[in-house]
Amino acid sequence: MGAENKLSFEFNPIVRGMKIADSNTLFPIHRVFCVGKNYAEHAKEMGSEVEKKEPFFFSKVPESVTQVDKILIPEDTANLHHEVELVVCLKKGGMNIDVDAAHQCIFGYAVGVDLTKRDIQKNSKDKGHPWESAKSFDQSGPISEIRKYEEVVLKNNNISLSINGEEKQSASINMMVWGIEELISILSQKVILKPGDILFTGTPAGVGNIKKGDILEASIDEVGALKLNFE
Repeated sequence: MGAENKLSFEFNPIVRGMKIADSNTLFPIHRVFCVGKNYAEHAKEMGSEVEKKEPFFFSKVPESVTQVDKILIPEDTANLHHEVELVVCLKKGGMNIDVDAAHQCIFGYAVGVDLTKRDIQKNSKDKGHPWESAKSFDQSGPISEIRKYEEVVLKNNNISLSINGEEKQSASINMMVWGIEELISILSQKVILKPGDILFTGTPAGVGNIKKGDILEASIDEVGALKLNFE
């Protein structure tokens, strides 16, 4: 192909990078997957049950992921909820990954909060409509710095969240219905996973409303901490 026929981008592609703890490099975000109802008590508090046959996955837009410490509450919701989650960051992917090989995809982990417009979600569910807009919006997936733990599978780490110093959520990640390796393996049967994909692994019980002026603090043992101010 001659130089005159060489293709180029109409404008520069947007590549979003997240900070890695103790590193001068950034983790490039590709796609953002989430799993619902991965803690039985959270499913119960939402008036539902765990999907016993397989996990229930959904997605957020990459623009949802942020590491800013100030979050603007969207104007179209009157009931924004917090959901603290362990976030798994992948360094490689594939399709139909065996459970025993899934750990080889892991780059590291972060503390994440899946912000949810609960009123919009309920209204959409009541109408039988998709509820993507309740989950997938700018700054709806704040995360901490990514802690590099290549090919390490976390099992018993405590996960917690407090609002204005009052603990709201607390559990151990060993309470997840589907573990990290299972989630990676099952998700790879549905999509071809890629480097830069991240996975929010579900939230324990205790989700609740966030108001302007609230200070949210979330942490996972050996992973990190996250502090957010809501405006």
